[in-house]
Amino acid sequence: MFKGHPKGLLAAALSNMGERFGYYIMNAVLVLFLCSKFGLGEETSSLIYSFFYAGIYILALVGGLIADRTQNYKGTIMAGLMVMATGYVLLSIPILATSNNISWLLPLTCLALFIIAFGNGLFKGNLQAIVGQMYDNLEAEAAKEGEEALKAAKDKRDSGFQIFYVFINVGGVIAPFVAPLLREWWLKAHNMFYEAQLPALCHQYQEDGIVTENLAALAEKASTEPVTDMAAFCGDYLQIFNEGIHYSFIASVAAMLISLTIFIATRKSFPTPAKKEQVASVEYTAEERQAAAKEIKQRMYALFAVLAIAIFFWFAFHQNGTSLSMFARDFVKSDSVAPEVWQALNPFYVIILTPVVMWVFGALGRRGKYISTPRKIAIGMAIAGTAYVFLAIYSYIMGYPSATEARAEGVVLSGPWVLFVLYFFLTVAELFISPLGLSFVSKVAPKHMLGLCQGLWLGATAVGNLLLWIGPLIYNAAPIWVCWTVFLSVCLVSMGIMLGMVKWLERVTNA
Repeated sequence: MFKGHPKGLLAAALSNMGERFGYYIMNAVLVLFLCSKFGLGEETSSLIYSFFYAGIYILALVGGLIADRTQNYKGTIMAGLMVMATGYVLLSIPILATSNNISWLLPLTCLALFIIAFGNGLFKGNLQAIVGQMYDNLEAEAAKEGEEALKAAKDKRDSGFQIFYVFINVGGVIAPFVAPLLREWWLKAHNMFYEAQLPALCHQYQEDGIVTENLAALAEKASTEPVTDMAAFCGDYLQIFNEGIHYSFIASVAAMLISLTIFIATRKSFPTPAKKEQVASVEYTAEERQAAAKEIKQRMYALFAVLAIAIFFWFAFHQNGTSLSMFARDFVKSDSVAPEVWQALNPFYVIILTPVVMWVFGALGRRGKYISTPRKIAIGMAIAGTAYVFLAIYSYIMGYPSATEARAEGVVLSGPWVLFVLYFFLTVAELFISPLGLSFVSKVAPKHMLGLCQGLWLGATAVGNLLLWIGPLIYNAAPIWVCWTVFLSVCLVSMGIMLGMVKWLERVTNA
């Protein structure tokens, strides 16, 4: 798998595992955690989630600018890991939210999320820029050996970013299990059991003081002892329930420190992107300078065209942390599996499907049927649309109403197989778009703007994440097949636009 690839590739991927570990913990628990800790509505929690995930990616622009200006990519990356760890430390402090402290506790939680997002911005794009520089160096060395060697080296870039992508997702497979396991262990240690609906019912009781039939039944089910004081039970259950989630953030701190240790130990093997060379003795004619400026302009146009498509992919794909996570909780049988655990399906599929996708691309290439990076991205949008076709048709056949009506009236729950199928298609789409998008950016980015351009890719992801709140809004207001149809339409329109630009992108970028 690593034959012909730069030696630092695996070390870079392992350095990224801690960030992915924290990312998938947050992806799995953040919306549900905000609901259970503060009693927030799903729309409000999803809005905070959207801004947090937008911040993670938009702040990569800041991180890229800092690294490009200082030329200290490695120092910026190490600072990012330490800043992220600080944010997770703040989140790990288990303070019970009450009416007396929510005015400062909720802002403190949002501050911790901002610190994590800022640290991620310092880290993420710059590590990707280093990986891109590895392949720039590989191609430069191959060019000395001739045209055939250069072509072989260029073909390695897409597969290299796919290898990078699969290894950074190893932490993502483990992470979604951490919070549920710690939470359930902590509940059992206090003679309680996990019930997904109880936190919302407890918050409702604390607001209106009414013991509903559902609350009474679930409270007895979740406690090993008879519940004689509902006020005391609700306070204790919320405290213990959320303490278990707080402790999962300690695991994120440990993951950041492991990544930092790996990066420090291997940093000498990494190149420095966009390192300026002394070329004062070289003079260019006005025509040569004009041609170079035109080429850079065309490449940036191509970059922004692909970024526009990426916005809509991430808007649809990152519903896995909002409306799709809620679907797993509200419409899927989860007697033995907590809703957060389903988030592990995506990184699990990334690990097992990446070699398959790489083999398919390699086999086509050996037959002379090379698929360009822009065309692969268009195919990825079509596959993402397939995921939502499946879910929309299934939800329509099942007659599922809006989630608000489903919680009030009850529905026939789906089997877990629905999530296996859904995440299979979404992950295959991701493998056609995310690692290949990183590869595309590294191809077209001017050498003195590698960090910034990787930040722009992540900035496009940020814009898509700013739209995530729309999913839960439709999910709660209309029959849920309508929600999935909206995302299907987004994927199909984006695919059509991308196909319309493919030949131009191939010509401009030689992709």
